[in-house]
Amino acid sequence: MTSLPVFETERLILRAVQQSDAAAYEKHFVDYSVIGELAAKVPWPYPKDGVAQFLQTQIIPRQGNNRWVWGIFLKENLAELIGCVDLWRDGRPENRGFWLGKAFWGNGYMSEAVMPVMDYAFAHLGFERLVFSNAVGNIRSRRVKEKSGARLIGTRPAKFVNPAYTEAETWELTKSEWQARVRGGK
Repeated sequence: MTSLPVFETERLILRAVQQSDAAAYEKHFVDYSVIGELAAKVPWPYPKDGVAQFLQTQIIPRQGNNRWVWGIFLKENLAELIGCVDLWRDGRPENRGFWLGKAFWGNGYMSEAVMPVMDYAFAHLGFERLVFSNAVGNIRSRRVKEKSGARLIGTRPAKFVNPAYTEAETWELTKSEWQARVRGGK
């Protein structure tokens, strides 16, 4: 496992997710309001001890090897993970996902959290483009993409945990677009 850099933003600390984060991860993730926004491959109801198993078998062994998962922590409470930003090399079609506990929605935390991750992806991991997606109708997720400078490139049929969502938006951000945005101070 390769260690991940720690990122500090104005209000947040992002660091590699660890097994010791399982309880807080479960507290904020296992909520239909959060999971309902995700792809249908995420099980609902979420299995008992599912978070601990997911971290142990899917995240920690792959951390830094074509997959990078940062936990999001408020600076005033570094002991409690409130969400995650997940980056992976092999697009399906997207390369990045995220979730944030419902109690923290509407504060701009996710827009703040994704910025250093994208910078790292382009500047240190060699990504030439990042592809993102969200359910058509998931306005909060859409706004994160818009704020980061991503371009909507299309929609496609998709299945989500919440069956009311039937299509996904696909977004793209290239390295050159990101560099121009960063240089421009946007």
